[in-house]
Amino acid sequence: MSNRNNQQNKQAARERLRAERERQAKRDKTRRQLFVAGAIVAVLAIAGGVGYAVTNMNDDKGGGGWAGDKPLVKPANTTGENGDEIVIGDAKAKETLTVYEDPRCPSCAAFENASGDQLRQDVKDGRYKVRFVMVNFIDDMGMGGGTGSKNAVSALGAALNVSPDAFVAYKEALYSPKNHPDERDDAFAKDARLIEIAQQVPALKGNKDFEKAVNEGTYDKWAVEMGKLFQKNKIEGTPSLLHGDKKLTGPDGKNPPMAKPNFIAAIDKEFGPKK
Repeated sequence: MSNRNNQQNKQAARERLRAERERQAKRDKTRRQLFVAGAIVAVLAIAGGVGYAVTNMNDDKGGGGWAGDKPLVKPANTTGENGDEIVIGDAKAKETLTVYEDPRCPSCAAFENASGDQLRQDVKDGRYKVRFVMVNFIDDMGMGGGTGSKNAVSALGAALNVSPDAFVAYKEALYSPKNHPDERDDAFAKDARLIEIAQQVPALKGNKDFEKAVNEGTYDKWAVEMGKLFQKNKIEGTPSLLHGDKKLTGPDGKNPPMAKPNFIAAIDKEFGPKK
């Protein structure tokens, strides 16, 4: 074999090796992208109290979108520039616990059913007040999408317009095991379903003003504005509990304190033992 042919063969072999490396690199990149995409849309363990990891999912679908050109109407019993401050409890309470939740979030429902009664009792006792931030990122995730989170937040605005107690009771009803859908089921997108659940709340049962606000989407734009706080405040999952900028966690030091004993322990650690 001539030297020239030998060099050509070596060059061809190097080209084949380079091409194979490029193909393998592309395959590896594709696998990484699929893994990340799968991780984003996967339902994380409710028992561990983890919500969902997201990036930018609170956009109003390009500006027109779900709320259309409806005006921003702030519910009664809110403060803040866009009515985005929902504070429940005694205004004189020195401490404020901020709770981020999404109506379709299964982990939020698990937290509500496990520790919601303790949180409400703490608020009643004046131990702290709670700022609820109701967001809607699950609508835009890759699990069927929908508008149920936003629509439920809008309905919660209608309940808040009735009274803070109606808001709390309605939120509890939405998260109850008999009412809360699988997060892939966009049941809350239906106004009739939201009004049906509201009949379980005395202050909302047969309340025509509430029902009109839900049917007409009076607080739709407000719901969109509330949802923007998720990305703005760089929250990575729901439920999230914060005291100031400090995130409250359970025994693992990462996830929210879901189980009632863990919630009590986290609150005691942060605010001191209950007197």
